[in-house]
Amino acid sequence: MKFGLISVAQADGAILAHSIRLASGVLRKGTRLGREALRRLAEEGHTEIVVARLAPTDISEDEAAAAIANLLVGANVRRDLAGTGRCNLFAERAGVFQVDRAAIDALNRLDPGITVATLPEFAAVEAGRMIATVKIIPFAVPAAALVSARGTLDDGVKLAVAPFQPLRVGLAATILPGLKPTVMEKTRRALEDRLRPAGATLTREIRVPHEPAALASALRSLREDGADLLIAFGASAITDQADVIPDAIGRAGGSVRHFGMPVDPGNLLLVGDLAGAVVLGAPGCARSPRENGFDWVLNRLLAGIPVTSHDLTGMGVGGLLMDIVSRPQPREGGHAPSGKTAIVILAAGQARRMGGPNKLLATFQGVPLVRRIAEAARHSSGHPVFVVTGHMEAEIRATLAGLDVQFAHNPDYAEGLGTSVRTGIAALPEDCDGALVTLADMPGVTTELIDRLLAAFGEADGPAIVLPTVDGKRGNPVLWSSHFFGELRRLTGDTGARHLLAEHGESIVRIEVGEAAAIDVDTPDALHAAGGTLPEAAGQA
Repeated sequence: MKFGLISVAQADGAILAHSIRLASGVLRKGTRLGREALRRLAEEGHTEIVVARLAPTDISEDEAAAAIANLLVGANVRRDLAGTGRCNLFAERAGVFQVDRAAIDALNRLDPGITVATLPEFAAVEAGRMIATVKIIPFAVPAAALVSARGTLDDGVKLAVAPFQPLRVGLAATILPGLKPTVMEKTRRALEDRLRPAGATLTREIRVPHEPAALASALRSLREDGADLLIAFGASAITDQADVIPDAIGRAGGSVRHFGMPVDPGNLLLVGDLAGAVVLGAPGCARSPRENGFDWVLNRLLAGIPVTSHDLTGMGVGGLLMDIVSRPQPREGGHAPSGKTAIVILAAGQARRMGGPNKLLATFQGVPLVRRIAEAARHSSGHPVFVVTGHMEAEIRATLAGLDVQFAHNPDYAEGLGTSVRTGIAALPEDCDGALVTLADMPGVTTELIDRLLAAFGEADGPAIVLPTVDGKRGNPVLWSSHFFGELRRLTGDTGARHLLAEHGESIVRIEVGEAAAIDVDTPDALHAAGGTLPEAAGQA
């Protein structure tokens, strides 16, 4: 292939290397230039253009991408039509993605113009999910490169999806005094949620005391009932191959295949066998819906893929997953508790439902709403206090003049609440061990309320999310341990951090505080009902 600048007069049949905007419309990159396109270029004063011209031995980008994709299509995989040098491959069924990494690496090293990107091996996929893409970087590759690609893959290496199987799953859970029934229910629901995408079902749960004989009886009963896969959740974690769960598997007539895995969270997972069925001794992290090593093993088993000791011990690279909130030494941005808990006031919004006036400048007993909450924060035991600005920044700053607060401007405030949380958390000093994040439109948030939440945070056992409630329902403001700052700094859009509350339910400390945690003033009626006066009525601009 020849690539370079040539005159328009010599470009007949060449491929346009870069898009060109003309008065008569855009000529796009990759266009095969014919007489009409060349006429348009000449009429608008173009005398030279950058093109690619294929040699007789070259294979065009789309043809090459389709050819390589065809070599990769395996069981339960389809390819799309090629275009602009790209051909995507998709899962036809829900299951677990299978790929030979060495073969893909070899393919990518054949020629700089040939690239293949895939999902990680053993990723769980739904039907229709893209699993790989073939991209030809130049406009063509030499035919010899395709011959080499066929040679690399001629041993039958394919991208495939091992489909999920509708397994019957039995759950044996042990109980110790003090283990709340709600924890047991949460564990069962988390397991059912994991099984649902695979079409597997939890057919029976048996709860027994945390001792080997009772658990052995439960495992035997589940297997006799026809369970294809047995899962044992211990009231306490497995710490040795002589512990309750492995002991129970042996007493039931089974055997332990492997204990421990280099995936964190998920280290304390056990794999065993009983009467032809796999037994999984679940690590404690499997009670959480967040991804952990238990998912890696469970998904393979649900797709009929055996898991050996060799497989388990090979999971270390890439096995360091998300933060575990109970970890005494956090991985990211960690520090010892400093007793310094910040307050972040979100005052950047446009208040569209108010119909024009900025509700944060509305007065309550003569004090603007945003100043009222800033004063409450300053008189609390939290420090420092940050105010996130956006809409009407100058007016908000002027309203807070003279208060010992710091400001963080959110240039993306129009995109929603999540961007303001992100901005506020990013502005905090590194030595903060937590942050109370409050909306600025809550007239019921007082110094007393803030201090109650701060006190609960100080008493929490390990990193926590302190959540005020109103008759058991979630309210605001929310106090976040610094262990969650990394996730808060990645928020986008207008949903705030609600999904993080769902994902970290085990870390939430709930404090019933009454209606103060639920009163906000999004509309003129709500503001007047709460005792506020809009800026115009108060003579403000």
